[in-house]
Amino acid sequence: MKIGVVGTGYVGLSLACLFSKSNKVRAIDIVKEKVDMINNHKSPIVDKEIEKYLTEEKLDLEATTDSESVYKWADLIIIATPTNYDIDKGYFDTSSIESVIENILSVNRKVAIVIKSTVPVGYTESIIEKYNYKNIVFSPEFLREGTALYDNLYPSRIIVGRDINCKEAVETSKIFAELLKNGAVSKDVPVLFTDTTKSAECIKLFANTYLALRVAYFNEIDSYAEENNLNTKEIVEGICLDPRIGMYYNNPSFGYGGYCLPKDTKQLLANYKDIPQKLITAIIESNAVRKDFIANRIIEILNKNKSDKKTVGVYRLTMKSNSDNFRSSSIQDVIKILKNKGIEIIIYEPTLKNQEFFDDYKLCNDFNEFKEKSDVIIANRFTEELENVKEKVYTRDIYRRD
Repeated sequence: MKIGVVGTGYVGLSLACLFSKSNKVRAIDIVKEKVDMINNHKSPIVDKEIEKYLTEEKLDLEATTDSESVYKWADLIIIATPTNYDIDKGYFDTSSIESVIENILSVNRKVAIVIKSTVPVGYTESIIEKYNYKNIVFSPEFLREGTALYDNLYPSRIIVGRDINCKEAVETSKIFAELLKNGAVSKDVPVLFTDTTKSAECIKLFANTYLALRVAYFNEIDSYAEENNLNTKEIVEGICLDPRIGMYYNNPSFGYGGYCLPKDTKQLLANYKDIPQKLITAIIESNAVRKDFIANRIIEILNKNKSDKKTVGVYRLTMKSNSDNFRSSSIQDVIKILKNKGIEIIIYEPTLKNQEFFDDYKLCNDFNEFKEKSDVIIANRFTEELENVKEKVYTRDIYRRD
């Protein structure tokens, strides 16, 4: 099958690698450097399985900036462009998807289209109506940054939403689900076809909002425990031994962050609009409160230090290990609060090669110098690298795990 993939981020590139073992795949990106890297069998993102596939597997994969040639050539096109949350509009910015669809349909009105970007509820239906083109389906992704291809090889589930009354869309949904199943290493992967694209869009946003809820819940337990000098780990484990709750996704943090959870919770809240709710709002507010709590605890620790020197060292901006991405990481909001309180900040983030991302803060990529200059080191996740200065480290990572 001839497959075009628009966008070479975690979603797009992992799918391009997955499908190109058995199909002809052409990946499109507007950034020539990324295209060149892929064509030279190098991954532009940090993902162990993607790196391995590009160097070791025999893939029929080619990257290009020439989108029109791919649109004319392909049988199926997957759209995996970013949909950032627009604060002013209070909605996802879906302009990149619309631009792609307009360009596709200007040269090919027979191709099947799969939207993989996360979108507002009702978006796919509105696009079908706007462009009078019915062969468009929506398939939510459930991938983690840094393990995107692994999560496609071992998927928790495959979900494809389509208009059940459109024969072409029904057929496309079956073809796409089969592509995902055939590419997976796991067998007997649960597959769900929803009768509308709206239901599939809901599944994505509600799933991520539940994960955000779980993070916020255990963070609030930790806030209570820390304020009352209690052992958070004992409390969390006692709660999670109930099999209905489970011993997973329960490690306190500085707040949920990353690319997906913050924007997806806000988008779901926007989708509620006139529908009565309290919980979705509370999840978002809880995350903001948690960051304030963390910042205040750090200030308390600094104030106990008799020295006038008050420098907070920030150990990593990334959300987790094996990732080069720190988009909307919770620690960024914590350091902004500290900065506004007049605290001097120094950042250790080896994936940052220059200062331009954080002009207001000192960047120090000499780890020994960083440790020496920091009075308190804050770390969303603790690593062995911090072991010899653990008396300086403030973290809520009760399991000391990635």
